[in-house]
Amino acid sequence: MTDVLFYVFGGLALACAFMTVANPFSRSPVASALFLVLTMVWLAGLFVLLHAFFIAAVQILVYAGAVMVLFLFVIMLLDLKEEERRHWNRFGVGAGFITVGGLLAVLATTIVRSHAGAGLTPELEGTTHALGLALFQRYLLPFEAVSVLLLVGMLGVILLSRRDLK
Repeated sequence: MTDVLFYVFGGLALACAFMTVANPFSRSPVASALFLVLTMVWLAGLFVLLHAFFIAAVQILVYAGAVMVLFLFVIMLLDLKEEERRHWNRFGVGAGFITVGGLLAVLATTIVRSHAGAGLTPELEGTTHALGLALFQRYLLPFEAVSVLLLVGMLGVILLSRRDLK
């Protein structure tokens, strides 16, 4: 049953993530933000399958709750309308594919070299103590990088919604 739920949660997370970026039904930024909330909910389901209940709860409370409410307030306060269809910039699309390919190569290399879970003892797996030790000792730099990425995302929304640049 766990394997079936993994594929269901994973498939729904991928589908909602696709709908966040390239929603063929609506060009509304609010719809994209709501699909991002659904993606985070399905990711929390994957964390529950991994017996990481604390991370699943934090995923729902912090990301799907607080951060997405903040994004929705920024979108709604800036009064974004449905975007018009834009023409494809060939250089931008090519650079995007090269960037995604490079990130996938870095991800694959990191997964192969990481030996994930080697530092955790089985009796501490999934506890908040083990999470705190791993997060604030071994993974402090990536943790801070994620916070900077969230800030950059919000600044990007504000910059893209400015009307005087058009």
